[in-house]
Amino acid sequence: MKLEAHSPTKGRVQKKDHVLITTSGTMDRGAFDFHTRISEHEGDIMSVATKEVITAPPTTRIIDAIKIMTRKNFRHIPLTDAGTNRVEGIVTSFDVIDFLGGGDKNQLVEKRYKGNLLAAINADVSTIMQHNVISIRSDGNIREAFDLMLKNNIGSLPIVDNANHVHAICTEKDFLTFTAGIVTNKTIAEYMSKRIEKASADMTISDAAKIMVMNRFRRLPVVKGDILIGVVNASSIMHFLGNGDAFEKLTTGNIHEAMDAPISSLISKDVVWVSSDADLGKASELMVKNGVGALPVIDNGKLCGIITERDILRAMAE
Repeated sequence: MKLEAHSPTKGRVQKKDHVLITTSGTMDRGAFDFHTRISEHEGDIMSVATKEVITAPPTTRIIDAIKIMTRKNFRHIPLTDAGTNRVEGIVTSFDVIDFLGGGDKNQLVEKRYKGNLLAAINADVSTIMQHNVISIRSDGNIREAFDLMLKNNIGSLPIVDNANHVHAICTEKDFLTFTAGIVTNKTIAEYMSKRIEKASADMTISDAAKIMVMNRFRRLPVVKGDILIGVVNASSIMHFLGNGDAFEKLTTGNIHEAMDAPISSLISKDVVWVSSDADLGKASELMVKNGVGALPVIDNGKLCGIITERDILRAMAE
């Protein structure tokens, strides 16, 4: 895609680093009914689920869980009993930054391990896992899974059999395929989040993580002056730890030294963004194609919102 020309404006995007995708291009312009598309697969949750599911026992070290999620590019890992494979919890990239980035779970690092990151990340992942796991049976239907995720405000559902053994996982990303490339007649402007917290390029990873945890945001736009230079999410921070970069900065075992790098150092991709008049189907298509869970919304060169997977799913539920 070519970069669409913009006249210089305050709050503009740095053009050479970003790609603008508009509503032009090929899209299925037939009548769209999300509920009809779901009903076409009624009773077949496995038809859209991610079958390559990796589980780990609750006794797995936190650092090992981070490495698994980083290597496989997963946001979630169901935690199962090593003997029975029954689900006992789930850990997400957000749980990791809550633990290491100043959230409620971070109190364990400060109080139990006196701020010693090296000791903390070698603790059992059960320390930070979510115990109340919402799951769905493998013979459940897509509509039920969709409703469970929206009702409980969660991004994934382990799929289990009658004995609670994990067989697959269903995520928000799996549902985006229902709307990708389809004209929904719903614009991004109607459903995007207009409340935007931004991180400056020189903000530390630690401070950015605290903003995310405090506001329950999984993503933060990063700006340099008035120019958008990227978007960082919980997985970006987790991957920073899982790839060993944090350990290069770790000299005393103190969490603060590991997290003092600027947040801009985690930006490695061009930013794909859309305008507010784009159709939600185009946003879904871009998210699926580029493997991202959110898109910055740019109007007249200015960042005016962000649209996420969950925003799109809530729109489709109407």
